[in-house]
Amino acid sequence: MEILTNFPLLASFAAIFFAQFVKVPIYFIVSKKWDWRLVTSTGGMPSSHSAAVTALSTGVALDHGMDSSLFAVSSIFAVITMFDATGVRRHAGEQATVLNRLVRDFNRFVNEAKDFPKVHQEEKQKKLKELLGHQPIEVFFGGLTGIILTLFLHYLFM
Repeated sequence: MEILTNFPLLASFAAIFFAQFVKVPIYFIVSKKWDWRLVTSTGGMPSSHSAAVTALSTGVALDHGMDSSLFAVSSIFAVITMFDATGVRRHAGEQATVLNRLVRDFNRFVNEAKDFPKVHQEEKQKKLKELLGHQPIEVFFGGLTGIILTLFLHYLFM
């Protein structure tokens, strides 16, 4: 049961859940639409990946100090994760957007070339996940969320 007293771990999970949940009202403010699927979706504002890894590093810093090897490991892990969120994963999402557009255009061409109507062929096909990565601002606010939330939790419970 010692895991229930592991502050960096609990702070990281809290940051993930908070960042995922807060995406819904932020999306509502921007679009005037409620989309509860965002709670379990990748991408969006703020980045839950960034919130989790910065919460972890902040929790480790509070527990073990910024001069510890554990803080060094968690910090490098955070930097790599946030770099990946803005780089590789974001570009994969952009490629998925292009591929989905190609599939739509190809299906429209096939449907127009035939004389008989198709039954919602495009709706039956699986779309690639386009919202994989994050814009740099989403990563920044995700990281800020993780740090602030961890400091707040440390103040409340430690």
